[in-house]
Amino acid sequence: METKKKIGFFRSMLSDDSGVSVSSKRVIGFIGFLILSITLFINSFTGKEIGPSVELVTAVQYIVMGALFGTSLDKIMNKKTENNESE
Repeated sequence: METKKKIGFFRSMLSDDSGVSVSSKRVIGFIGFLILSITLFINSFTGKEIGPSVELVTAVQYIVMGALFGTSLDKIMNKKTENNESE
């Protein structure tokens, strides 16, 4: 029963506004966040020479920001178009 609740939580977190399908932007943002978090945690305990390149971390950071910003932008644009259509 507990695993069904966890799966339901993650599915609702990654679903689009209608809750019908999983949003690819949210999945990309969540996976990127996990990668950055794990990298930060591992680099806390290792030397500087073992860590990933700065360019790679920056690239993943921009991908995550773009994915999450895109999701927010979709929400804003959908609300504006719905308001314009109802008028």
